[in-house]
Amino acid sequence: MIQLKSLNRRLTYLLAFSSTLMLALSPMMVAQGKIPDTTDSAIAKFNWFQAIILGMVQGLTEFLPISSTAHLKVVPVALGWGDPGVAFTAVIQLGSIAAVLWYFWSDLSQITKGMITAIAKSDYQSHDFRLGIGIGLGTLPIVFFGLSMKLLIPDLDNSPLRSIGVIAGASIVMALLLALSEKVSTHRRNFEELSWQDGVLMGFAQSLALIPGVSRSGSTITSGLFLNLERATAARFSFLLGIPAITLAGLVELKEVLDLGLSNDIIVPVIVGVVSSAVFSYLAIAWLIRYLQKRDTWVFVWYRLGFGLLIFVSMFFSS
Repeated sequence: MIQLKSLNRRLTYLLAFSSTLMLALSPMMVAQGKIPDTTDSAIAKFNWFQAIILGMVQGLTEFLPISSTAHLKVVPVALGWGDPGVAFTAVIQLGSIAAVLWYFWSDLSQITKGMITAIAKSDYQSHDFRLGIGIGLGTLPIVFFGLSMKLLIPDLDNSPLRSIGVIAGASIVMALLLALSEKVSTHRRNFEELSWQDGVLMGFAQSLALIPGVSRSGSTITSGLFLNLERATAARFSFLLGIPAITLAGLVELKEVLDLGLSNDIIVPVIVGVVSSAVFSYLAIAWLIRYLQKRDTWVFVWYRLGFGLLIFVSMFFSS
């Protein structure tokens, strides 16, 4: 009962935080709305109900190891709503950012304070210092490769790299790697045994998520299992490691959206999508960590295999 009350209270605060964030950004979006309706037509056609569903898809798939990019591209198209576009996807990701920051705020505060204390005392072997350095160094690969892709691949969002076929193939390959990691891992190393080297290695794995269908949490959890981490430890560190990457990506995309501008008629569905994303992201984080404390990841292996195969079958019959 106490845990349920605590969860309800946290969700209430999270709803207020994400709503306030979007209300604060709304005037900026409208004020910069210099582009004709064609720039935001992909958002304008979604009503509040569709925005709730898309926010739910974003929230659940951002942190479950099944790829949010893939599902946000495939699910609305399968429902006949069309591709939500980069703008809508980028903005509702703010909800996921709010959720992960809120859920891990105490951890982030502890790591920050611990790093400051460690530096002051020259105690570079402290657990908090190792975690902080690992998260910092582990963020560099995805930043480097992400910027490189934007610079080297023209029109990245519409390139073959982001095609449905690539999503299906990546989903299947990652399913097989996750299955292999389950088989070979000893699942013995706990959270206190994490090192900065784990952060670097999982950081390189995280950069694979730049390929749609790979999944940021999927690649990092898989690499964590290969490093013999406990499942729940792999998931927890995956989320902590992902905070800088998710936040940076969300802010970069948001800046591009603000440069284009959003009109008044789409502010409500956008806010609804952000709030929905925040709630379901928080629930997904809490559920996955508790689930992996007692269960394995095979359900996600089979889901990813089925998801990828279903896409290939659909492509075959539609060709």
